[in-house]
Amino acid sequence: MSDIKLGTPPPGVEGAGFFATSLDKVIGLARANSLWPLPFATSCCGIEFMATMGADYDLARFGAERPSFSPRQSDMLLVMGTIAKKMAPVLKQVYVQMAEPRWVIAVGACASSGGIFDTYSVLQGIDEIIPVDVYVPGCPPRPEAILDGIMQLQEIVKNESLNRRNTPEYKALLERYGIQTMIEK
Repeated sequence: MSDIKLGTPPPGVEGAGFFATSLDKVIGLARANSLWPLPFATSCCGIEFMATMGADYDLARFGAERPSFSPRQSDMLLVMGTIAKKMAPVLKQVYVQMAEPRWVIAVGACASSGGIFDTYSVLQGIDEIIPVDVYVPGCPPRPEAILDGIMQLQEIVKNESLNRRNTPEYKALLERYGIQTMIEK
């Protein structure tokens, strides 16, 4: 027998012929391993994401093999590159159109903090307009860093409560970004 474990099951009760766990854990495990990314790339970080999707790094082994270019069919938004202030409403609209639950990764220095572009026309981090779950540092970040960011997001998704999106705290977060009013329109 080999000592290699293919994966660790969620915490639960094991016995001869059965395994019991909570519905939250099963759904979290399924969501974490079937993320559908929406790449929003404007600069050099997008090229690194293309390398991440390639055979050498193979994002497909993490369950995110189907990049979607339709917000309504995505649940993971990867924002890569410089976001001009004129582009901010477009990015916010893409976020609002995404399926719920949705998660955001800011890839690279420009998406995280504006990067070297400390000017009037560049957004100083996408967290000014939409909530961000994971930040991937670098200018541009290596494909390994992008994979690490996706694995961090998988841990967040895996451990997220099914009720989190209905809590007053989450609704207040969306209202702080002005997203609640956009949904109601």
